[in-house]
Amino acid sequence: MHVDPIIPPLVGIVTIVLALGLLFQLFRQPQLVAYIVAGILLGPQGIGIIEDPKLIEHLGALGVTLLLFFIGMEVSPSHLIRGWRIATFGTLLQIIISVATIWFIGQSLDWSLSRIILLGFVISLSSTAVVLKLLKDRNELNTKAGQNVLLILLAQDLAVVPMLIIVSLFSSETPDNILILKQVLGGLFIIGFAAWIIRSTHIKLPFSKTIKRDHEVQLFAALLICFGFAFITGILGLSAALGAFVAGLFIAQAKETDWVHHALEPMRIIFVALLFVSMGMLIDISFVQKNMFLLMALLLGVLITNTFINAIILKLLGDTWGNSIYSGALLSQIGEFSFVLASVGFQIGLINDFSYQATIALIALSLLISPMWIQMSKALLSPHLKDNTENT
Repeated sequence: MHVDPIIPPLVGIVTIVLALGLLFQLFRQPQLVAYIVAGILLGPQGIGIIEDPKLIEHLGALGVTLLLFFIGMEVSPSHLIRGWRIATFGTLLQIIISVATIWFIGQSLDWSLSRIILLGFVISLSSTAVVLKLLKDRNELNTKAGQNVLLILLAQDLAVVPMLIIVSLFSSETPDNILILKQVLGGLFIIGFAAWIIRSTHIKLPFSKTIKRDHEVQLFAALLICFGFAFITGILGLSAALGAFVAGLFIAQAKETDWVHHALEPMRIIFVALLFVSMGMLIDISFVQKNMFLLMALLLGVLITNTFINAIILKLLGDTWGNSIYSGALLSQIGEFSFVLASVGFQIGLINDFSYQATIALIALSLLISPMWIQMSKALLSPHLKDNTENT
């Protein structure tokens, strides 16, 4: 009997993900932790079922796009307008304090200014994918802490563009002025378009009546809206996930969320799972074993530092201490866009191979550990989180 070569590895992948999902469910751990562990087991450092990690990484990137699309459909535009101060000042202060912290460490290690700025940028970014999935799974997205965290994450996604421009200026090569101009104009266009969506009282989709009558048409229409916006922002040199978020806002204002949710929910689950599997495959077990104490010390330092930096910032911006510390814990990990910054820094020679490997391992480990860190923080802070458990 002939068996297609893709079937055995597919059965192995699904079996491992399902088994780990059930196991972690028994211990009341988030499913995303199971996906990351599955990535470690399935990747080159494990049993090696997945022979092309880059393919899974690209498929996982679609998970971020779909996740931001769904979040956009669930966000209250009035909260976005009211929260601009937290988004702007919270993100700027986080970046400045992170760079200052690395500068303090780098002075004793004789690091160059370019390396200090790069690593400061890397640790200042939190994981949009991890945090928003946790908030969504726990039904906390519309709480005060959830909305504050969402605003900061979106501002961080926007901040990635100027960060990449600044890092590229340290390269010996001449920066692409046309690309920089395109990114700046693209950012202004997206902000203006999002403002128009938020201010519009009602948006009507073309052919909406026809779409609602056919499930297959609904699927492709929803995909076109999500990835069409993502494609536009990608052409403008911005994050594709940011475009998907704006597409979600567009759908929400058009009052068409029901059939879009129904059409794309299964795909969202699969691609978000692949995203976290791809993150698990990035963890080099042999490198972690050789540098265990250094990485654990750095990991603990990052989680504590990011938690309290964000907590102090949010407290200064008017939140309660309980909500501020919990929000800080939610933002404590290093995000997926930090992979991009680290890769660019390595390519232009700002960090050496050891520093690059350590940075990649630290980012991946922080994504793996952060759900437990967040859960522990919430348990300790539960008496002070009354406002945080009520939808706003």
